[in-house]
Amino acid sequence: MTLMENISEVTEFILVGLTDALELQVPLFLIFTLIYLITLLGNLGMIVLILLDFHLHTPMYFFLSNLSLVDCVYASAVTPKVMIGLLTGDKIISYSMCAAQMFFFVALAIIENFLLAWMAFDRHAAVCKPLHYTTTMTSTVCALLVTGSYICGLLQSSIHVALTFHLSFCHSNVVNHFFCDIPPLLALSCSDINTNQIVIFTLTACNVFFTLLVILNSYLFIFIAILRMHSAEGRKKAFSTCASHLTAVSIFYGTTIFMYLQPTSSHSMDTDKMASVFYTMIIPMLNPLVYSLRNKDVKSAFKKVVENAKLSLGLNF
Repeated sequence: MTLMENISEVTEFILVGLTDALELQVPLFLIFTLIYLITLLGNLGMIVLILLDFHLHTPMYFFLSNLSLVDCVYASAVTPKVMIGLLTGDKIISYSMCAAQMFFFVALAIIENFLLAWMAFDRHAAVCKPLHYTTTMTSTVCALLVTGSYICGLLQSSIHVALTFHLSFCHSNVVNHFFCDIPPLLALSCSDINTNQIVIFTLTACNVFFTLLVILNSYLFIFIAILRMHSAEGRKKAFSTCASHLTAVSIFYGTTIFMYLQPTSSHSMDTDKMASVFYTMIIPMLNPLVYSLRNKDVKSAFKKVVENAKLSLGLNF
């Protein structure tokens, strides 16, 4: 009898979740619910503001609106299932739903990766070459950059999902994670995963290297331009904006490198779960705050919307 004859087909997986401690289930559910609501309100609110205020119809806010859209779907691919598991104890996910969750999660993470780079490039063009900004960041260029980001994300995600779910899962169907991520699923496989590891490392390294090169190169020239500014207030404002962006970038790339640019044998799943919380839940919630709420244009647009709403209510009553 061959090995394959002894392997039963996996039709569902069991997600272990973040913790088995019963006393933590309700507090974690409340925390993640609050985070998810803030994420949706913040990002959807940002999209609405950008659509309503023509002053925000610029390349920077075009990228930001796409980032907000990605963050909404990105968080929705993972967080609701985690919340259901904490509330009801239902930690079972079907084979096809697991594949779908992985597809959207990986695709959107890659898309966000590129959008962060284009946002840095946009700021470089605005700060360092303001006279050529309108001819550099045209609507065609912006559309091509965003479209290319989506294509890269969807294609690479398709490759990862196809390679992962082509494997045989015979060790167990219990996934030591709170969602269907690549490393914990590879740990369950009894197939040869060397090809998967090479593809993951190569694609992730190429993505991270290229986008970090764009970001670091852009900010190097931005910092040089800032140092040449004569206004202390202008330098302070520019440094503050850069610090916020770089903080979010550091968290995103730090967790990505930690998770995917190391051998599977080196993974500690409990540690990986904590890192995963940052890039699946915390980062999508923070992005509207980091990139927008400290921005005067966004604050002005928000005040206009509130004032218009008050006037509308006043007319109605």
